[in-house]
Amino acid sequence: MIKCVIFDMDGTLADTLPLCIESFRRSIEKLSGKILTDREIIETFGPSEEGVVKKLLPGNYKEGLELYLRYYKELHGIMCPRPFDGIIPLLEWLKSQNISAAIVTGKGGKSLAVSLKVLRLEKYFCRTEYGDESGTDKCEFIGKIIRQLSPDKREAVYVGDSVSDIISSRKAGIRAVAAAWAETADKERLKAASPDYLAESVAELKDAIEKMNG
Repeated sequence: MIKCVIFDMDGTLADTLPLCIESFRRSIEKLSGKILTDREIIETFGPSEEGVVKKLLPGNYKEGLELYLRYYKELHGIMCPRPFDGIIPLLEWLKSQNISAAIVTGKGGKSLAVSLKVLRLEKYFCRTEYGDESGTDKCEFIGKIIRQLSPDKREAVYVGDSVSDIISSRKAGIRAVAAAWAETADKERLKAASPDYLAESVAELKDAIEKMNG
């Protein structure tokens, strides 16, 4: 029986990836004059925003990070004013079933806090683990959440939109649901990674949790 659902953030709870990219692009252009493509920005992903800024603006880290966070706040309500359809009803349903909800993400803590506030999701998550400038070990973070909430590994599931999310779930010894409802999701690659379930909508995620609970 599932007692803990751990979510990724970007591309899983909300369509925040385009927002991240645009915030980086504007920050880099303003401070360096360079206009980067989506691909050039995405290739730096792995560490949190702090780490990405260090890669893209090594000589102007502090101002670059402040500018990124400013754009992220300013653009959030325009580019991503709400979570994906069905997320809030799903979180309400989890609460009604006494199933804990947590977040494990590669985002930095400051941008995560902005997103949770704008999207009005703060109250739904009992634990959050986020990345730093050196990178994100989601397997370690998942294990930490499980130890904090004390469910058996068989009672936890991770929901994420990337192949690495599925791999991290496997390494942590828990089940994985591939979140394939975002436009940025690569359904074929996710399917090839053999998640326990592949959900093309939030409704399908709810169905998967109900199936796991028998």
